[in-house]
Amino acid sequence: MAPMILYPAIDLKDGQCVRLLHGDMDKATVFNTSPADQAQRFVQDGFSWLHVVDLNGAIEGKSVNTAAVEQILESISIPVQLGGGIRTLEGVEAWIEAGVSRVILGTVAVHDPELVKKAARLWPEQIAVAVDVRDGKVAVDGWTGLSDLSAIDLSRRFEDAGVAALIITDISRDGALTGVNVEGVGELADAVSIPVIASGGVAAVADIERLKARQGVEIAGAILGRSLYAGTIKPSEALIAAAA
Repeated sequence: MAPMILYPAIDLKDGQCVRLLHGDMDKATVFNTSPADQAQRFVQDGFSWLHVVDLNGAIEGKSVNTAAVEQILESISIPVQLGGGIRTLEGVEAWIEAGVSRVILGTVAVHDPELVKKAARLWPEQIAVAVDVRDGKVAVDGWTGLSDLSAIDLSRRFEDAGVAALIITDISRDGALTGVNVEGVGELADAVSIPVIASGGVAAVADIERLKARQGVEIAGAILGRSLYAGTIKPSEALIAAAA
């Protein structure tokens, strides 16, 4: 069994490192006023990747927390995947040139799948698709709107397109420390050939173990957010479980 990659999350709102509850911008808890400092702490904890989301950008449809992201990129050497408000090829290119290793496309994957496919051709293995699910449908525009697509419907658009990963988030569990939706994540992983990363609700090391233990296609990774900030997951224990 391959090691699962763990992605500690830095969610950016107004230049600060925050965590939301169920994606609600009005329910933000500030955990660090210096995102670059937080990124360095995650490196010291032993993580090999970093997951960054520009929350303001996701809602406004353009990069907003640019300075904070640039400070993160300057302060660490591990690869960074970035999402939130990136909806043009020019935007993708700018961030890859700035040093982002993987760009996450969400809303544009619903509205303009051909752009995502073109990006995946231009930057092989550097494009991921965010599959953010609420009430069985994929959410858009920073989770403020809903499409009529299911997670599998959206994901199958990108089979054989060269997309590096699908990041599936159960919005109802995001930031709530209620446990990961193993069944939903697994259903998607079994339905497509693209590697799947689980997000939303990962609250304890047991969640990582459950993802790894499920029958079927292996889950490629998991994103850790509030659990790290709240201390319900210790980085060293999580990394051991992911490597087992």
